[in-house]
Amino acid sequence: MNLILDFLFPKRCVGCKKLDTYFCQDCISNILQTDLVCPRCEKLAVGGQTHPICKRRYGLDGLWSLGIYQGSLREAIKQLKYGRVRGLTEALVDILIEYWVKYQPFVLDQIKKDQGAGWAIIPIPLHWWRGNDRGFNQSSLIGQILSKKLGLDYCDGLKRIRYTKSQVKLKGQQRKQNIFNAFAISPNIPISKSPNILLIDDVWTTGSTLRECCYILKRHGAKKVWAVTLAR
Repeated sequence: MNLILDFLFPKRCVGCKKLDTYFCQDCISNILQTDLVCPRCEKLAVGGQTHPICKRRYGLDGLWSLGIYQGSLREAIKQLKYGRVRGLTEALVDILIEYWVKYQPFVLDQIKKDQGAGWAIIPIPLHWWRGNDRGFNQSSLIGQILSKKLGLDYCDGLKRIRYTKSQVKLKGQQRKQNIFNAFAISPNIPISKSPNILLIDDVWTTGSTLRECCYILKRHGAKKVWAVTLAR
C-alpha cells in the first residue's frame, strides 16, 4: 500500500521540492535556530529556563523550540496543518530528536536525570469541531510520536471546552482574552503518576495558549511544565 501511495503521491521536500523525502538534508541544515528565551519575558535564558525573577506559581518552567518560524520549517508546519500531510510529522519529530541527541538541551537533561519517570507528554487540544474539520490534531500527532521515541507516557490530558477564534490574526491581548477559560483538565490525566509535563504545540507566537494550558495543569497538581514547540 505504501509503495502505491508513494507512486501516486511522491514525497517532495517542503523546501526545495526534491523527490523522495519530506525534508532533505540541505533544507534541514537551513532551519534557523536561535538562542532560547524565557517563556514569560521572552528575553535570552540559559537552556530556555524561566528566569528566577519571572517564575510564577502556575507559570511555565521553560520553553524549547526547534527553530524560527520561517523558510522550510514554516512551510513544513503549514503543509502539516493545512495541507494535511501527516507524513511530515515523523520527519519533524526526527529532526527534533536528532537535535536533542546532538546538543543535549537542559530539558532533556532533566528527563534523563529522572530516567523518564514522572514525565508525560500532553498536547494542546483542538476544539472537537475544528478537529473534525481538519481530521486530526497536529499537536497530538507530534506528541504521540515524540512520546514513543523518548519512551515517555502520552496523555490527552486537556480538553477545549469552548470554541475559540483562530489565534492567527489576533494580537497579544486579544489572544489572551480569546483562550481565557477555554481549557479544562481531562478526567484520565495521570498527574499523580507523571507530575512533570512536556506541553506540545506546533508554534509559539505570543505563548498565550501554552501559558493558559500550563495554568490549568499546575492548578491540578503538575509540578513542572515545559513548553516544547517546533517553531517560534
